[in-house]
Amino acid sequence: MKVCAVIPVYNHGEAVGAVVQAVRAHGLPCVLVDDGSEPGCARVLDTLAQEDRSGVQLVRLPQNEGKGGAMMAGLRAAHASGFSHALQIDADGQHDTGDIPRFVELASASPGTLICGTPVYDESVPKGRLYGRYATHIWVWINTLSLAIRDSMCGFRVYPLEPTLALINSVSIGKRMDFDVEVLVRLYWRGMRVHNQPTRVRYPTDGISHFDVLWDNVRISGMHARLFFGMLARLPMLLWRKVTA
Repeated sequence: MKVCAVIPVYNHGEAVGAVVQAVRAHGLPCVLVDDGSEPGCARVLDTLAQEDRSGVQLVRLPQNEGKGGAMMAGLRAAHASGFSHALQIDADGQHDTGDIPRFVELASASPGTLICGTPVYDESVPKGRLYGRYATHIWVWINTLSLAIRDSMCGFRVYPLEPTLALINSVSIGKRMDFDVEVLVRLYWRGMRVHNQPTRVRYPTDGISHFDVLWDNVRISGMHARLFFGMLARLPMLLWRKVTA
């Protein structure tokens, strides 16, 4: 098992250095994906890659593709570099890097399982975002006919790369904030087990959020509709899984 971190970055130049430092302190190489950042952030990423050539790989997208597009590029780069698993973590410092060893330990114990962060929030979480997540939770439970996925929106997780790339190379998946939810549901449909690991989450250290309340919610609503019809097509398989579990 060979694990790296994949960090999608879009204009988080103030925060990403501390995230990279913490990830590297836990012994993980990093794949940084510059998702069309402005020049100041791009220079920060160049510096991080130049200062640690053996531990930091920089993938640069010519234009902003969204979190999902950046993650897919990073996962492909990680696999091409010989990694078997990738830990996804956000660049804004909201995830507790102290939990990285636990996530890696769980992945090592069960290499075919997706280790998925379940957020434990502090007072920094915007209440609208917190309550809005429950609509997605309900749709995910409907679309999987299961409570196996406790939180599908947390971007702190460990992917087994072979089955994840087999999915994203064969199915069209949302490239923006809908990615985290859709990839998890579709991996579950394909039989991947999910381990839900509680982890502390705070809202970003640099005060920047790229969640577009209008358009990202529109995309997520459309994704839930597509997944619902996909669930109907898979209904016999999902019901059989419940009976035989």
